[in-house]
Amino acid sequence: MANKTEQLKKHLKEGKTYRRADLAQWSNAVDRHLNDLVKSGFLEKLSVGLYYVPKKTVFGNVPPEDENLVRTFLKEDDFLLTSPNAYNSLGVGTTQLYNVRVVYNHKRHGEFELGGRRFFFHAKHRFPKKVTQEFLLVDLVNNLEKLAEDNSQVLKNVQAKAATMDVKRLKQAASLYGNAKAKALFSSVMQTNTNALYGS
Repeated sequence: MANKTEQLKKHLKEGKTYRRADLAQWSNAVDRHLNDLVKSGFLEKLSVGLYYVPKKTVFGNVPPEDENLVRTFLKEDDFLLTSPNAYNSLGVGTTQLYNVRVVYNHKRHGEFELGGRRFFFHAKHRFPKKVTQEFLLVDLVNNLEKLAEDNSQVLKNVQAKAATMDVKRLKQAASLYGNAKAKALFSSVMQTNTNALYGS
């Protein structure tokens, strides 16, 4: 038994996350062997079917990175990890801090706890490969009603912010990622800016 468990250990790397299904190829009694490794402290169980080999430092074990957790959980790299806290970088009056991680992806939808952290998975057809200021502004309007701040004041600030941004990039972000409300808002802002520019 010990030898079989040790054989499984040889395939596991420090700091990596693994799915149970992926580990079954190296064990003929994977649940028993995983249980042994968790009991010994070599492995941490993060969620049902999700495990982590802790990276050890002089200060203790380092928790897995959010991106590694999500990548292992989804079994792919095609996702965007963000948080409502990112809206605070826009300077439109949002200041709250949320213990929420949002994952835009093509496969899963719902709330999941991974490694003691809450992730909200949203299945979407489209999302960018990385977070941009234009995407964040559109995403903020998409989720405005979920925020704790004064929605009407934030919306005014969003309109003012939009007027200072690259029109082409903002228009594209609104078209690709905005809900009906966001598309209408940014269309109106851009039309107003165009009229002002040409004096109509």
